[in-house]
Amino acid sequence: MLFVETPYDWITVGIFAGLIVLFMQRSTSESNDVDDPLWMYLAAGVGCALANYAGNEGQHLLAALAIVGTLAFVFHFLKPFRWPRAD
Repeated sequence: MLFVETPYDWITVGIFAGLIVLFMQRSTSESNDVDDPLWMYLAAGVGCALANYAGNEGQHLLAALAIVGTLAFVFHFLKPFRWPRAD
């Protein structure tokens, strides 16, 4: 079987690498202000895998939707960025 790299490989690996960095940063942080359940990282990782698989199979619309959905999940539930409140 011939291995061919696709943009989906790089996009999903990049998202997954960001998840790893976020998990490691939060799990080693001395301040426990964020307590994310491990299953949320697993769900985001599965989203990356499904997006990559769909993209590699030529289902570009499904892959794009899975990437956008995974990113939306990460930003909504894991909140990688803490924006200051404008009170």
